[in-house]
Amino acid sequence: MQSPDFAAVGLQHFQQKDLLFLFEHFPVAGVDPVEAVQRVHENPLMLESILESNYVHAALMDQRAQCLDVSPQLFFDVMLRRAIPGPRDRLDRQAIHYLANMLGLFSRTERVYRLQHDDTARYEYLADLVREGLESGPERRFLVNAHIGNYALYLSGICAPWVEHRRDFKRRPVSLEFYKRMGCSHYASAAGSVQAQEFGLGDVFRRLAERFEHFRIGLRRLAEDVFPTRQPAPIRV
Repeated sequence: MQSPDFAAVGLQHFQQKDLLFLFEHFPVAGVDPVEAVQRVHENPLMLESILESNYVHAALMDQRAQCLDVSPQLFFDVMLRRAIPGPRDRLDRQAIHYLANMLGLFSRTERVYRLQHDDTARYEYLADLVREGLESGPERRFLVNAHIGNYALYLSGICAPWVEHRRDFKRRPVSLEFYKRMGCSHYASAAGSVQAQEFGLGDVFRRLAERFEHFRIGLRRLAEDVFPTRQPAPIRV
């Protein structure tokens, strides 16, 4: 099984242009961006402190910029750190990298409906996803469990007002609590798989299952701060 596109918990989801952006906007004069990027590769912990920096957030949010030549993954990685404050251990940092990559993937609407970007099957109903997981072998079941966990967190976090509006005013039976239960359950199932261990995702999935509400609130805060009018690509229950 090839590594899935969502299996990013560290530097690997940053492009070279992302790292150059961090140092091209460095507030201290005389820094060579190319040399600084090489030092980051040699000492990855240096990147963590840079991603927390005020100057990076300001550069990404600068409304004077016509176009930001960075990946969605870098943008979301920085924004998540503002939306999820507080001390973080190694697993929290890996979870933020994972979620930033997930949000980058989901910025392409069609990816929301597929287990992988090149998967031939398209799912518009959660019931179909659950059925697919039950009827599939271990590898595809892992992809299904991870996708349901990701989607439940995305929808109940980024799109929480939409879920609440549908429940309160359109009499839909699905609540944020429903997505929380779905997300926790499927992240936990994915964490226990051989595939999660193979791709270094077991501990991250367990952290997302255990602290689902913590990360959900962070995603909701990010949405309110960055794109308050965003609507989800709906998967029906």
